[in-house]
Amino acid sequence: MPRESFQEDLDDLQDDVLALGETVAARLRRAVAAIENHDPDLAAYVRDGDAEVNEQYLAIESDCIDLLTLQQPVAGDLRFVAASFKIITDLERIGDLATNLGGYVLEMNREGPPRDRLAAIGHRVAEQLDDALTAYARQDPDLCREVAERDDAIDDLCAEAADGLVRGLVEQRHHQTPVDATLSSAQRVLLTVRDLERVGDHAVNVAARTLYMVESSDELLY
Repeated sequence: MPRESFQEDLDDLQDDVLALGETVAARLRRAVAAIENHDPDLAAYVRDGDAEVNEQYLAIESDCIDLLTLQQPVAGDLRFVAASFKIITDLERIGDLATNLGGYVLEMNREGPPRDRLAAIGHRVAEQLDDALTAYARQDPDLCREVAERDDAIDDLCAEAADGLVRGLVEQRHHQTPVDATLSSAQRVLLTVRDLERVGDHAVNVAARTLYMVESSDELLY
């Protein structure tokens, strides 16, 4: 295959990965908005709308396999295709987590959950994902490292939110407030915190694979 045609295929692959990233990021932002506003209609839309992500993912996966097996790229091109293959897996998983988040909203009590705190975490992880995709688009190693460095702060926010919820349940018990009525909602809040933290982890994975692609460095891989 002529080099010009192969480079066009690589450019198309990057465009397709970024398009999948935008689809996933939009679903995540809608999930966060559903959490923030306790919007059951938006939550149901996110929960039930994962087919687009799966279709994009499978199409790009097929393209990656073709490039790896039929074109046999070497050196930097091989790292690019391999990293893109890994990145779409992380993006597909973020899409699944957004689906989970929509479902959790539908099972939470309107008044009980600390929606502002959850939404603040959600906005942080959405920004984390946006920056990871920008790093991939620009092949920016400095931004890759910045995304990874910010992950500890997100982990801390998630730990604080989970701790605050547990303390609230203990206070309810101390004041003999019935706990059973809020337990299911509290469990969904904890799952929301967990899945938001996982979104941040997947965003770091995108940055880590991008750094490997650009510099052949595994310093962010784990």
